[in-house]
Amino acid sequence: MSLADYLAKKYLTVDLPEKKSKKRKRKDGAQSGFIITDDDASGWETKDTAVDEDNAPLNVGAVSAEFRKTKRNNWQTVGAAAPSSADQAAADAIIASAAAENQSRILADEDAPAVGATGPQMESGAHAGLQTADQVTAQLNRKQFEERNRFLAEGPERSGKGTETIYRDASGRIINVAMKRAEARKRAEEEAANETAQLEAQKGDVQRVERERRKEALREAKFMPVARYVDDVEMNEELKEKERWNDPVAQFMTKAQKGKGATGKPSYSGPFMPNRYGIRPGHRWDGVDRGNGFEKEYFAARNRRRDLKELDYAWQMDE
Repeated sequence: MSLADYLAKKYLTVDLPEKKSKKRKRKDGAQSGFIITDDDASGWETKDTAVDEDNAPLNVGAVSAEFRKTKRNNWQTVGAAAPSSADQAAADAIIASAAAENQSRILADEDAPAVGATGPQMESGAHAGLQTADQVTAQLNRKQFEERNRFLAEGPERSGKGTETIYRDASGRIINVAMKRAEARKRAEEEAANETAQLEAQKGDVQRVERERRKEALREAKFMPVARYVDDVEMNEELKEKERWNDPVAQFMTKAQKGKGATGKPSYSGPFMPNRYGIRPGHRWDGVDRGNGFEKEYFAARNRRRDLKELDYAWQMDE
């Protein structure tokens, strides 16, 4: 080795030009990014000062290029793996059974000392003072459990179940409901009877007697034969006794008037103006016609129409 080569090797330094490739740029770009720093930083901090991890500036976008360049899945599962449906159902059943057992133990343990019973007990069952929510809940549940057991142990006599309701008036006196109902029922029956009596009073006595007579005839008709002939004595007597106001032979076959009418009251025996219904005046009638003359005009118009009809027929026969 010559002297020039030795000096060049040991003491000379040559700066070779750097080759900037696209891959190099990607690396630089991957390392480069924008930094989010705290607003409170004044800029006078020294570089060799220890930086806390929580207060360190956040470097965003430093690994985005590497994340896009990779071919495998870089997502990482945080925490434990999700259990299957069967495992989840078994875990829920175990948790529910444990909670039920804990609740039953709290309710059944009557002899256990009161939790947080350092202060006076309030009406709700909880104790005054600083307590946790679980302690207050346990005290309220124990209070409800004791009240329910006491209520069931007293029986229906003390609770009033199945007893009759007592009603009182404004003054405080006890009202007998059965007697009041009986009085109301009796009052309703009396009102119904009065209404029926008023309706009956508006009807005539003769019509009432005729209705009773028809009812009696219907009752007797059950024992009569189906066919009735002209030689039936009872039917003939009924037809003879029936009075008709337009019967021309009635004046020759009129029987002696009885002392009483159909209603059982005394009947009027003197003359009177005829009417369409054949009703005789009462036995106290003084003979004065106080009507509006309609019955008289009715009979006059009826007779005039009949006379005109007969006269028209006679004229036709003369022709």
